[in-house]
Parts: sequence; structure tokens; C-alpha cells
Amino acid sequence: MLLPTIGQTNEKTLYEQIYLHYRGQIETGEISAHEKLPSRRRLAQELRVSGTTIDAAYAQLLAEGYIYAKKKSGYYAAALDTPATVESRLIPAAAKDVMEREYPFELRTNLVDMEKFPFSTWAKLMRQSLTEDAEQLLTPMDSQGDIGLRIEILKYLEKYRGIKANAEQVVIGAGSEFLLSLLVQLLGREHGYAVEDPGYAKTAKILAANGASVYGIPMDREGMSLAALSKSSAKIAHVTPSHHFPLGIVTPVARRSALLQWAYAEGGRYIIEDDYDSEFRFSGRPVPAMQSMDRHGRVIYMNTFTKTLAPSMRISYAILPPDLLTLYQRKLSFYSCSVPKFDQFTLRRFLQGGYFDRHLNRMKSLYRSRRDLFIETLCAGAEGKICAGGQESGPHLVVTVNNGMDEGALVTAAKNKGVLVYGISEFYRNAQKALKSTVVLGYTGISEADLITAANLLSEAWFGGMRSARQS
Repeated sequence: MLLPTIGQTNEKTLYEQIYLHYRGQIETGEISAHEKLPSRRRLAQELRVSGTTIDAAYAQLLAEGYIYAKKKSGYYAAALDTPATVESRLIPAAAKDVMEREYPFELRTNLVDMEKFPFSTWAKLMRQSLTEDAEQLLTPMDSQGDIGLRIEILKYLEKYRGIKANAEQVVIGAGSEFLLSLLVQLLGREHGYAVEDPGYAKTAKILAANGASVYGIPMDREGMSLAALSKSSAKIAHVTPSHHFPLGIVTPVARRSALLQWAYAEGGRYIIEDDYDSEFRFSGRPVPAMQSMDRHGRVIYMNTFTKTLAPSMRISYAILPPDLLTLYQRKLSFYSCSVPKFDQFTLRRFLQGGYFDRHLNRMKSLYRSRRDLFIETLCAGAEGKICAGGQESGPHLVVTVNNGMDEGALVTAAKNKGVLVYGISEFYRNAQKALKSTVVLGYTGISEADLITAANLLSEAWFGGMRSARQS
């Protein structure tokens, strides 16, 4: 059995290189069915990598069914029913993302640091779920999701977001997009739905695709404009008060209270509070959720694990007010839960064991450091011509560049240097109302070294070759 040949210069991560090596050998038959793979310790020593890297590779092979584990014995190659070529199989998301990358440096807002995912811990918890919950994994599940996971989610939310609710009010679904579609069915397509403008464009598209009328409500310095909302025909308002995307606005308590009063003023009005990245607040305690202020059951709270764990972690949840819970159970309980039990059991253990808290703390520290490094490097060569907003929370910055270029010129100049950035107008329903000379820069899915290089390239693109103080 050949050992993998790996190297730091390869565009794939070390664990991906190991994973792809063994996957290929198993698929082509070079490793026979039921042949034992090298032990974790031996392979780590031979390749001179950490045990965590080996755990991550083996966990991926285990999850995809290429290998199986024997207790106190090790890992063995699985017998594949139908041999398949490497090309015909789905490649890992990380490798695919690299292959499809159009620019050397892409400052996307929807990425996390995949290298810091706790693969070994997750693999251990997956094995526990398989061995300790084997029978339960095969039985039908509550349509709202695993009750144990719902309880753990509420424990976390009460501690960090001030939310009080019963586990029966929680509905788990495969992503916020799926849950939003369910909410339209629950609340009714005939109602108008207000969305923030600018905002996350997909929200409006999902609402419209479900037959709802969508109203773009402009933002002011405190969040969704109450005056514009009141003038619209909307009865449902979708808001991101803890950290608006993309402007980074944190809606103050007075505006939150005013939005609640709007909801209370007329029967059938509700607020959908999307708390998508509230965990990443870098100074002070997170602002309590609007749901914790609601006294009349008009706020539907939504959140997801895609920002805190990984974009592929399609586990989201909604907390329904009591009256809507009754309606949901009457109208929509025929839907099966869209998240596999295996994933829910593993996530429940991840929350129960305190791993989620520790992972969040590590990622907050890492992202805070990257944010500071990126801003410092970018501003060093700008001579005061850059204004960076949205710094206090979230995985992106809103940057206004006062160098005489408009938004299109800024984006084009950056791309010519190999850096993908997004113009703010992409997030407006009416692009003519967009801020001038402003771009959106993500920084969480790119390494520190690449951030420095990208910042230097942006400085060259926008300021005529001036270099920043830091060098890559």
C-alpha cells in the first residue's frame, strides 16, 4: 500500500491530499476491500503531519463510506458495490471551490475558515452517534426535529441571546431558505412581505418564488425605515437587527421597540428576525434578540449554523410564537424534518459537550485578528481615503474609497489585480440608491498571508501603486 505524497505547495489542504489519495486507491482497487489502512499514529509519523490532519482525512472517508472502523482495531477499506472513477464522483466542497475560483484572491462574504473546523471532535461525535444511538437513527423523527437538539439550542439562546421559549416552539430545517419557504406557507402568500433594501438578495427571491408580494424598505442609520414600512402594504417584515447585511447596522433598542409596536398595531402582522451571524460580535456583549423583547408573540426568530460552523452545514432553526406553533402543527406538520437524524444527533453532542462554545470563541478571536490585520494593511497605503464600516461584528466590511473612482471602477481595478470584491449596488433592489464608491469585502475565508497580499493589491489598484506599510 503506497503512502500519500503530500506537500505544502499543493493547492489542496493536507487532509484533502490524504483523503483523495486513499479514496482513489480504494476506487481503483489498488487497496482491496477490507484491507486495513495505516494507523493514525503511524501515518502521522510517516507523513510528518498532526494527528488532527489524519483524523480529518479518515473522518471524510468514513463519512462517505470508503472506509469503516473496527473497535480497537482500526480502519478498513469498504467494499464498493460498483467501482467508480474519481472523475465521476463528487469532489469535496473545498477542492471544488478552489477549482472554480476565478481570481487568486476572492473576498467573499459567505466563507468560513475551513482549516479551523474541529474535524477530529466532529468525527468522534459522529462515531458516538453511530454506536450509542444506532437504533434511534433508524426510527422516524419528529417533524420539527430532534427534541434533544432543540433543547440544547434553547439553552444556548437563553444564555447568549436572552431568548426564552419551549423546545416545542423550535422547528429545525435544512437551511434558512427552506424554513423561509415554510413560513410563507404558514403566514400566507397573500400578505405583503417587507425586506431590507439593501439586503440579502436571496431573501426577496425566495419570498417571490413562493408567490408573495415583496416590498423593498430602505434602511436608515438605525435599520429598516419605520416610516417607509408603515406606508407599505406589508404585513410581514423580514429584518436583521443584530447585524444588517451588508451595511453592518446594529438596530438600537428604540427602533426595535418601534418595529414591535408596528407589529402590534394590526392583527396578522409579524416580524421575522433573521439572526444569521449575531455570534460574531467583536466588542461588548451581543445585543439581545428582538424576540426577547416581544410580549405579544409577533416575532419569529431564525438562525443557522452555516456561519458558525460551515456553509455546507445546512442546519437552521426557527422559533415560532405559541399561536403560530398551533397553526404550524395543524397545517404543516405533515412535512418530514429535512435534516438527517445523524447530523442532528452529532450537532446535539457538539452543543452538549461545550465544543460549540469553544469553537465560537476560537473563531471570534481568529476573525477579530484578521479584521484588524486587514484594515491596518488596507488603510496604511490609503492616506486617509478609506472609510471602513461594519467592523464591530460579522464576517465582512463595508468600505468607501474616496479616490475619485466610482463603484464599477473600484471593482474592475481590483479584479485586474486578481482580487474579487463586490460593489454595494449588488445588494440594492434599486441600484441607483446605492452608496457611492463603496464595496463589500469578506475576510473570514482567506488566510492572514493572503489577506495582506490582497490588501496590498487593492492599495495598488486604488491608489496608483502606493504600497501599504505591511508587506506580504
